[in-house]
Amino acid sequence: MGGASNLPPGFHFFPSDEELVIHFLRRKASLLPCQPDVVPTVLLNHHDPWELNGKALQAGNQWYFFSHATKSRVTPNGYWSSICADEMVSSGGCNVGLKKSLVFSIGELSEGIETNWIMHEYHLWDGSRGSSSSASSSSGRRLHKKGHSDTESNNWVICRVFNSSCGSQVSFHEEGMELSCLDEVFLSLDDYDEVDQFAE
Repeated sequence: MGGASNLPPGFHFFPSDEELVIHFLRRKASLLPCQPDVVPTVLLNHHDPWELNGKALQAGNQWYFFSHATKSRVTPNGYWSSICADEMVSSGGCNVGLKKSLVFSIGELSEGIETNWIMHEYHLWDGSRGSSSSASSSSGRRLHKKGHSDTESNNWVICRVFNSSCGSQVSFHEEGMELSCLDEVFLSLDDYDEVDQFAE
């Protein structure tokens, strides 16, 4: 998977939390085609974060991919663990998803060394059961009752991974808009009064 090379010319993949859940995750879980179909599926437990290049969709210094929800996020050389409370993803005043924030640690489970790798993992919100995590855990019990598609719906997640030491957003340099030293000084000032004083 070439990542950004699969995007049409001039296309920048920079979705909001709401867009990731509604336009990508919801369609994937419903077995509908995603347009554009640029986000690949990656088995989270099979890869360390630095191995995502060439496998996940790269947009700036972020990597996006679909995966299956799992409570054990252990990889060949480490594991992902939660770093803060889950956040709701809302659209039009309604909860549509759940955003989990995790950090990657190298080493044995619970004894590893934290790295700068961060992952945002998005789940569909299932209000009837209170949370997407409970929906995922109950999907196995419904496998024989309702079939494959219901299980698929509750197991899909979409992930955004980035190295926080490089920043989580696309830099000006990557966009071909390198800032001069003077530009950076003006951008660092807090308000217009300070800019006027600097200009004088």
